[in-house]
Amino acid sequence: MHRTLKAALALLCLAELIASTPLPTSSMPKMKLSDITRSIQQLNKGEQVPCNDTRVAQVAFTDRKLSEQELLCQAATVLTKVTRCKKDYEPLITSLQSLHGQMSCQLSTDNEIYLRNFLPTLGNFTQALYRRNTATAAN
Repeated sequence: MHRTLKAALALLCLAELIASTPLPTSSMPKMKLSDITRSIQQLNKGEQVPCNDTRVAQVAFTDRKLSEQELLCQAATVLTKVTRCKKDYEPLITSLQSLHGQMSCQLSTDNEIYLRNFLPTLGNFTQALYRRNTATAAN
């Protein structure tokens, strides 16, 4: 009985330690979202967005039925299809993929927009996610 009590106390202490320690990965998504927003701003600062006349699938960032991970996955999928300027978008694609994990997603090609219009929309979406995460962390 004495050993059982010691083991229970050790588990209780361990559980308390785990519960009180913030997860280090909680800031990582905010960093990635910030990096994505910064990358998009850099691309838009230039004289012209690389491959700006490329038509890409439109992602419904305002669709409340889709999860954030699904929308991030769709955005990454859209950018992977821009093959002519792949090197320009590779860091952005990598950041998006790291946020949605290994999720596979469905992408509708019914509606298309120019890449130059897609990037600001993606930037607004990631900026809103960043603000939402910051507000949630503050509460």
